[in-house]
Amino acid sequence: MKTRKASALSTDVFAVIKERIIRWEYSPAHRFTEEELCKEFGVSRSPIREALHMLVDNGLVTKEPYRGYTVRQPNLKEIHDLYDARQALELFIVEWLAIHGMPERDWMELHDTWQHILQNVPGVITDFAEKDEAFHEKLAECTENQALLQYLININDRLHFIRMTDITTAARLRLTCEQHLAILDYVKSGDVQCAREAMRLNIEGGRQNVNQAVKEALARSFQTLHRVV
Repeated sequence: MKTRKASALSTDVFAVIKERIIRWEYSPAHRFTEEELCKEFGVSRSPIREALHMLVDNGLVTKEPYRGYTVRQPNLKEIHDLYDARQALELFIVEWLAIHGMPERDWMELHDTWQHILQNVPGVITDFAEKDEAFHEKLAECTENQALLQYLININDRLHFIRMTDITTAARLRLTCEQHLAILDYVKSGDVQCAREAMRLNIEGGRQNVNQAVKEALARSFQTLHRVV
């Protein structure tokens, strides 16, 4: 019973810290101490240690001798590597779906969602980053390949901060909607090459914002640090 309770607590702590990290609420190399985390979350050292180990396993935190646990934010090369990996996965996904098809209900749900967003541009959508991630992850889910889906989710977690700063204008929002709808149309018609090209353009559009996104994320993380101090 004690072990199950500690595991549940550690999962909760892990989820909160993970969300903060992917939103760049900690500055790079921010150092965690068990004492501070125990005090913040009101739990003992055991679930805190479990949560920190989980963060290390997920590549979000590093453990170094004499320094303890520090936040690990990806550098520019690593971010571009993640984009390369994401593109490889998602080009395969749309190719698979164009060949094998996707459930009509899922296709219609995605199509209606993005058609509605497009028709309401330039309306403000506060959770657009989450909606964008959900679109791509739903396509992966439709392949029924759970390993592929999990890989994409992990990559999306690390690129979340770019989505948060990428689509900030009506023109960019409209283009993203049009690209998503084009991907769906090409998948439905079974046009492999056009589906792959539409997905490539969509992903490369986000990649172009990497440098600015990193600058804004760094500024946001240090502003948070100063507020805390």
